[in-house]
Amino acid sequence: MYISDRVRPSCTECPIRHRAVCARCDEDELAILDNIKSYKSFKAGEPILWRGDELTYLASIVSGVGSLGKTMEDGRIQMVGLLFPSDFIGHPGRAQIEFDVVAVTDVTLCCFKRKPFEDLVASTPHVAQRLLEMALDELDAARDWMVLLGRKTAREKIATFIEMLIRRQSLSDPSSEALKVVLPLTREEIASFLGLTLETVSRQLGAMKKEGILHFSDRRQFEVADFDALHIATGDDADGGPLF
Repeated sequence: MYISDRVRPSCTECPIRHRAVCARCDEDELAILDNIKSYKSFKAGEPILWRGDELTYLASIVSGVGSLGKTMEDGRIQMVGLLFPSDFIGHPGRAQIEFDVVAVTDVTLCCFKRKPFEDLVASTPHVAQRLLEMALDELDAARDWMVLLGRKTAREKIATFIEMLIRRQSLSDPSSEALKVVLPLTREEIASFLGLTLETVSRQLGAMKKEGILHFSDRRQFEVADFDALHIATGDDADGGPLF
């Protein structure tokens, strides 16, 4: 496994500064975090942590995309989530990781030694508050994913997946202009993630291309030309009110 330490940039210059676990920290709290942080890099396809590994550190993803998964006794692997920049790996107070964490693309982590970070959480309300906010966001995302897997059609699943990629990777208003997207997963991996077949994934992406919703430059890169049409394809109720 390839791991390398990076030059330690200032926290104020970090690209995930206002979205990560340190988002609410003041200058003094950032100085404490700076003293216990280090950087690690992983190549695409490399394991970051295996389920059951001891958590010697907790980490925020600075760049790249990772996956969360579980391996069954017969070798089957089920991906249960994707990790994007600012997402947090590990849980304070737990000594082991409960999922396999793998680098889907090249990944850079900002790592914090577990025990000093746990002490910081106990003594710093800003860090504890942000961790709670992130945990609640993760819970909401998990509930949305239950709806996707349990109730949505194949087209709705694909559209929801693409919309999720856009919202997680874009800092601008996704409906304001055409958005370029790079799929972090192969179509086979997307099929496994969404509980579909490879043929179904390819067919639905092809249909959205024909309808002018997506414009592909190759199999992994495309542009969302009509975000409103994409959102309608997700099947989500726009205003949350009752449907008559």
